[in-house]
Amino acid sequence: MTGLKTPQPTNRFRNNAKSVDIGNSFWKISERNGLAGIVAELDDGILRTGVGHEFVNFSCCSYLDLDSHPKVIEGAVAALRTYGVLDHCIPRSRVQIPALLELETSLGELFAADAVSAVSASVASAGLLPLIASGHVGDGIRPLMIFDKNCHVSMAQAKPLCADETEIVTCRHHDLDFIEDRCKEYARVWYICDGSDSLGGYAPVKELADLQDRYGLQVFYDDSHSVSAFGTRGIGYVRSTSPALDDRTITVTTLNKAFGTSGAAILLNGHPQETLRIIERFAGALSYSQPLNTAAVGAGLASAEIHRTDELITLQRRLQDRIALFDSRIATSQSGNTFPIRLVPMDDSEVIEAGRRVFEAGFYVSPVFFPIVARGTAGLRVMLRAGHTDRQVSELCAVLEEVGAPSATPVRPETGA
Repeated sequence: MTGLKTPQPTNRFRNNAKSVDIGNSFWKISERNGLAGIVAELDDGILRTGVGHEFVNFSCCSYLDLDSHPKVIEGAVAALRTYGVLDHCIPRSRVQIPALLELETSLGELFAADAVSAVSASVASAGLLPLIASGHVGDGIRPLMIFDKNCHVSMAQAKPLCADETEIVTCRHHDLDFIEDRCKEYARVWYICDGSDSLGGYAPVKELADLQDRYGLQVFYDDSHSVSAFGTRGIGYVRSTSPALDDRTITVTTLNKAFGTSGAAILLNGHPQETLRIIERFAGALSYSQPLNTAAVGAGLASAEIHRTDELITLQRRLQDRIALFDSRIATSQSGNTFPIRLVPMDDSEVIEAGRRVFEAGFYVSPVFFPIVARGTAGLRVMLRAGHTDRQVSELCAVLEEVGAPSATPVRPETGA
């Protein structure tokens, strides 16, 4: 049929055509080189493909290896036995099993907050941010919402939803001057960012707290990559560092990474009970029949108990030892911080080949490229874990040096006799 109209996109807050057209070429190259779509079985920390290739995974977010902890596994099994159902498929606002409330109470005590659970951080952010936009989570004033340019897709994907409720802008990465100028201009401002960045590094939490004190700025953090790995009892970077832990600050964190289980938690302080009910009833998928399943709840309860013991401290120290060992060999812009992710810089034209050579040597690291990172900033993303051995880290570093990674201790040229 001819003469029919084709809708034209506005692309105000997302552009799939651009992202897919550019990014998919790298994904296809990754797959052709065996760096994507890998299928492998795990046996005592070693992955093995169907053709027998063995490798150590340095691209896993379970930084403390709690996802395989016997107590976490048994916690999941015990909850299933106790409640006799995997997924009680009904909105929690109508009926819920006691274990879900027990988990939220445990997480609330651990993080010193009101905790609302979700099946994922993406679901939590997609449900909560539009309620912030409309003023229903807050003081009723529709805010200007500033999304950090580098904020994770789990938050950025909510821009179109929020734009139907309020005004949305995007700022350069942690542009404090821009944020302050908007605070002088608008009655209410929310800043949306990562508390711990998936490419390494932390948000300027103390500087943002100063803006919160001076202007009433409110901040929404996703601190998924630092929870458990950082802070007393694993409360994460934001809650360990920010002096503004009240109704001006909301933190979302996944439980899938260093916490070692499944799901996510929204952490709030100083919000009335009515706000918690609004979230439960109207925050998108949080209000559907999709609460955490029973196994995830049981595993979460077990992990939370580990967080209250000295074992967590031992695991955190072991992780920091692995990070320090890596930094002693390979130079990255993250060197010297406590974050478990390192981005080894590579040219766009070289990153896939470098990743392939590392994989053939028995280690998997993720090649990252646009739109995962900005154009021209490709690299190999290394994720260090407490369960890695010193030998595994050292051998990985040797391979990275062979494929062109910058050494932390450059060899000095020999001088003549």
